[in-house]
Amino acid sequence: MPRYSIVLAFAAFFLLTLGACSRVPRFIEEYRIDVQQGNVLTQDMISQLRPGLSRDQVRFILGSPLLTDAFHADRWDYLFRLKEGKTGEVTMRKFTVFFDAEGLLERVMGDVEAQEENVPEVPASRTQVIDLGSISPDTPLPEDEGPGIWRRLMDSLGF
Repeated sequence: MPRYSIVLAFAAFFLLTLGACSRVPRFIEEYRIDVQQGNVLTQDMISQLRPGLSRDQVRFILGSPLLTDAFHADRWDYLFRLKEGKTGEVTMRKFTVFFDAEGLLERVMGDVEAQEENVPEVPASRTQVIDLGSISPDTPLPEDEGPGIWRRLMDSLGF
C-alpha cells in the first residue's frame, strides 16, 4: 500500500508541476518583439519621385516592390505592416506606383505622400551654425578633449 501512495504522490506532483508551466502569473510579463514586414518608405525616398522616372530609377529609390501583378504590369505596390510587441498595435501603410505604357512613372498614391519642400530635419541640439567669414585668423582653435576611454584603455594595456 505505501508503494501506491508514493506513486500517487509523484503523479500528483508531476501533474501539478506540468500544469504550472501552462499558466504565466500576472506579475510576469513576457517580452514580445516588434514584427516589421514589407517595404519601409521614408519621406526622403518619396520626395525623390518625379513623373517621368523609369522603372529602374523607381526601383533604385524605393527598392523592389512587395507586390507586382502579372495582370497589372503598370502598377507596383509597396506594403508595410508593423505590429508592436508590447501593445499589439498594428500599423499598416500602402503605397502604389503607376507607370504609363512606356514604362515611365505616371502617378503615385497611398498613405505616404510626397513632401512639398525637401528640407532635411536635423535636431537643433546637435546643430551649430558657424559663419566662416566671421571667424578671424586670431581666433584660437577649440582644445582637443584628449583620447577617449577606449584609447586610454588600449594604451594602459600596451596596445
